[in-house]
Amino acid sequence: MKTIASVVEHYIKTKPYLSTAMAQGIINLTSLARQIQPEIEEVLQKPARSGAIVMALKRISDNLEFLSTHKIVKVLQGIGDITVRSNLIDYSFKISDTLLSAQANFLAEVNTSPQVFYTSSRGVAESNIIVSSNLAPQIDTYFKDEILNEKTEGLSSISIKLPTENVTIPGIYYFIFQRLSWEGINIFEVISTSNEFTILVDEDHVNLAFKAIKELKDL
Repeated sequence: MKTIASVVEHYIKTKPYLSTAMAQGIINLTSLARQIQPEIEEVLQKPARSGAIVMALKRISDNLEFLSTHKIVKVLQGIGDITVRSNLIDYSFKISDTLLSAQANFLAEVNTSPQVFYTSSRGVAESNIIVSSNLAPQIDTYFKDEILNEKTEGLSSISIKLPTENVTIPGIYYFIFQRLSWEGINIFEVISTSNEFTILVDEDHVNLAFKAIKELKDL
């Protein structure tokens, strides 16, 4: 049997921006209750008192605030080094039988150059390779027989080290990406390991993205 509390909770879970605003205490719950009342009643298929919806929202808000304050914020405050690299190119190649060999030959040459940036990710149908722009000639040489889906220049990367407990607490990545979204920053790609991830953004937005992430440490 559906209850007002369960229906309201499900509704809030489907509205991530709304749940964050509630956790920050910047939403009038009475006004929100009146606004969502028709949708709640439609799901319940019966009338629902506005006061009961307010109470359900209050319990959810208190819980969200607890999670935000005592778990997510604690992890975000423990963010380690933030490393920025500029002048990057993102290549997207179609997966082929020879792509790994081309990649191995490329790595054999650039492996002795510690100053250059290189990272890659592999999907089902495509593989992305991100390199410093000065490596473009080598990419053109070693991958000349591969199918290039897309090439994006003028990118920067921001690498963030997270505390080890980030893997046990849901919502960490969402919180960070939501902050970047609020700033209107488009993320071209995300590469992650267990306790570190790198985002690729347009060079025009890298300073704003860095500032937004650094501010999370001061929550």
